[in-house]
Formats: sequence, C-alpha cells, structure tokens
Amino acid sequence: MSQNKVTFGLEKVHIAFIDETAQTQPAWKPPIALPGAVKFSPEPQGEESTFYADNGPYFTYTSNNGYNAELEIANIPDAVLAEMLGWEIDNNGMLVETTDGMPKEFALMGQVLGDKKNRRFVYYRCKASRPSKEHSTRAESVEPATEKLNIRILPIEASGRNLVRGVMELSDTNATAYNAFFNSVYVPNFGTGGN
Repeated sequence: MSQNKVTFGLEKVHIAFIDETAQTQPAWKPPIALPGAVKFSPEPQGEESTFYADNGPYFTYTSNNGYNAELEIANIPDAVLAEMLGWEIDNNGMLVETTDGMPKEFALMGQVLGDKKNRRFVYYRCKASRPSKEHSTRAESVEPATEKLNIRILPIEASGRNLVRGVMELSDTNATAYNAFFNSVYVPNFGTGGN
C-alpha cells in the first residue's frame, strides 16, 4: 500500500526487449537505460458492459485492454530505435528507416518520485510506432527538441495471470526486489514468502 500523498517526477526509464529465444516464456533481455525522460502518459483502454435485470443494473464487467501511451524523451539512441522498430544502421553509422521493418515488443520500466517513497513501475508488453520529432530553427533562447513515441501496451501471460503492469514501492519486506528492479524485468511472485 502506498505511503505517498502525491507522486511527481519521472526518471530511470528503461526498456527490455522480449527475448523470444529463451526456453521459458515470457523472457526479456537485460534492461537498457533511456536517459532524458520528459513525460509518460498511459491512457487505459477497455469498455464497461452492464447487464440489466430486475429493472436495473444487475452485473457490470469492465474489460482491460491495456493502454495507449505516449513517451516523450530527449533523444532515443539510434541502436535502441533500430531494434525497437526493425530499422537498420548502415556501415557508416546512419540510422535507416525501412518500410519492411518488424517492430519488437519490450517491457517499459521507470520510476516516479513520491513525497514519502519512490515508486517503480513496469509495463510488460509494449510495442512502439515511429516517433515524431519536431525540428525548428534556433531563436533567442534554445528550446531542446524531444521525441515522442506512441506505444501500445497489451497484456502478457506470466505467473498464471494476464499481466499488464506492476508498481512497486520500497517496504520492509521487498528491499531485494526493489533494489534489483532495473537489473531485469520483475515478474510477480504470487506464492507464499518472498521473491
């Protein structure tokens, strides 16, 4: 349970590409830090259905179809973009956008500051589309340009459940998992005892 009254400040954004070659699935490659995070805004996707009986709402079901999100970042490294979107880097280091590139899925991780404790989050199955970036002339003051990635976040089956995201705040019992959060993608442990 969160001890925070408010959260603010996005930092420590990482991505970990899904490792399709691992014997146990799902699996992710080691996380890669993406410095320069400006904003992450996930919007829930899903619908609420209501069944009426006895002259009123009798049963309500809400579907969880993940999120549509936008990640604004100062600059996405070319090597990350190439792997993320299926683009290529030529022999002279030029990032080449191709029309037949196959985007790769990844986990998105990060940290949000809180007034009491920081919260770390992971979205388990993300797929990005081409980023938008604005180029403009330099004026009296320098305004850095940012890149915006549109990301579709979907459920993934792990630990016997369909997972979308997880949020962890440091507690008396989870220091090991919390401190290692950005070393690998944390998969929930629903059994008894620790992780």
